[in-house]
Amino acid sequence: MRLGAMIGDVLPSLFRAPVTERYPFARREPPARLRGMLRWDRETCTGCGMCATDCPSQALDLTTFDKKAKRFVLKFQVDQCTFCGQCAISCRQGALVLTSDRWELAALSRGPLTFHFGETEDVDRVLRGDLPSAAPALASSAE
Repeated sequence: MRLGAMIGDVLPSLFRAPVTERYPFARREPPARLRGMLRWDRETCTGCGMCATDCPSQALDLTTFDKKAKRFVLKFQVDQCTFCGQCAISCRQGALVLTSDRWELAALSRGPLTFHFGETEDVDRVLRGDLPSAAPALASSAE
């Protein structure tokens, strides 16, 4: 590369403001169609398990305790999710949505990247490994 051409490229850059954004000090609104954290509505969920079945990265796991009483636990593993939105598309009831308001999901270890949605007592049972006796095929297995 010739010296004159290089100076021609460098000189204008000396008099322009940098384009670097000052994130996290200056934040912008995320796009409305951004796929971020998963939101699950337990009231509209029927426990069919299509979300977990259709998830290509196997980031979802549904444990059913009682379908009539709507006692489900949905395990969501952020570190496995590709944020493709297939779970939300497969859900006929509209119980799953990838939100745009919570998208900063980085963590230093894998522990905080696993979320359990459901009633507290049911989540505690799943974490203890106390699964229903007649667990469907979609129920989480002890890890």
